[in-house]
Amino acid sequence: MTILKDKVCIVTGAAGSLGRAVAARFVEEGARVMLVDREAAPLADVTRTLDASPGQVATATADVTDSAATRAYVDATIAAFGSVDVLFSNAGISGPILPVTDYPEDVFDRVMAVNLKGSFLACKHALPVMRDGGSIVMTTSVVGVTSDPGISAYAASKHALIGLMRTVAKESAPRGIRVNAIAPGPIANEFQREVERGLTGVLGRDGGEFLDQVIPMHRHGRATEIAEAVLFLASDRSSFTTGSVLMADGGMHV
Repeated sequence: MTILKDKVCIVTGAAGSLGRAVAARFVEEGARVMLVDREAAPLADVTRTLDASPGQVATATADVTDSAATRAYVDATIAAFGSVDVLFSNAGISGPILPVTDYPEDVFDRVMAVNLKGSFLACKHALPVMRDGGSIVMTTSVVGVTSDPGISAYAASKHALIGLMRTVAKESAPRGIRVNAIAPGPIANEFQREVERGLTGVLGRDGGEFLDQVIPMHRHGRATEIAEAVLFLASDRSSFTTGSVLMADGGMHV
């Protein structure tokens, strides 16, 4: 049984490892998928890896912080597939690890724009055309409910994203549209390795090994594991779940 059969899904940040993994599961479960990212070449790479039928996958390039570009990828989805049932708002950046007193203002603004405004714009433009009974999933983080020194922009954006999610969940509930957040811990991917290179410089020891020690399950997650949690939230299997944060962090927040 394909649990997303005939559903139309948008995946932003589709060229990253989590976006790729989620897109693959959506395709496997019968969805038609619009892949969104900043550049065309990585999107083409993702498309080639998917076991999709002809016409099952389309792509759109967009700066998710731009309202017109966001409207354009939503319109492209309607043009390609006729509707929207699922929005996986996943695009994000991390920023450097620096004390708040040294944190560059322009970088802070950029992190907030991608991680928070990107989801705001996605909801703003997708909700009017989304079918009743749909699902929105936003990617927050374990540091959306915790924090650490040096990550003021990233943690602030991910905390704020949860507030946005809960607000949109209450606004959308009368239409049967569920809105939830997935909160991954460290994932074994390039995004996380970039974060850990900065952490290594701050700690003077390997950042990845340090995190494995503080995660109760003593390992990083896999993108495919997080994708299964996203699939649950996107599908009707979570039909009475809205306004929730699903922690997929190996117990790191506990």
